[in-house]
Amino acid sequence: QVQLVESGGGLVQPGGSLRLSCVASGSLFSSAVMGWYRQAPGKQRELVAIINSGGGTTNYADSVKGRFAISRDNAKNTVYLQMNSLKPEDTAVYYCKQTWGARNYWGQGTQVTVSA
Repeated sequence: QVQLVESGGGLVQPGGSLRLSCVASGSLFSSAVMGWYRQAPGKQRELVAIINSGGGTTNYADSVKGRFAISRDNAKNTVYLQMNSLKPEDTAVYYCKQTWGARNYWGQGTQVTVSA
């Protein structure tokens, strides 16, 4: 059974930065696609960024391009989301997702609040 544990969320002022981490258990990590998603109150969960198993291909939501960067360390079973130039509209619960074949696994989420 895969478990994903996110960390690194918190309260930050507009223009600030945060780095989220997601540690995965199990042996599937290095062959899995990893993604970060977010869900703001009253809104649907949306894709923020995604990275392939080798880390060489990434994709971002238009709203975060140029500000966020996804990366992974397969030796540590960890995926990261570096978030810069944060805006109030980035406020949401951020979730890590692992996709391996037809299987999807989710973390419990970490709250990010951008406010002055």
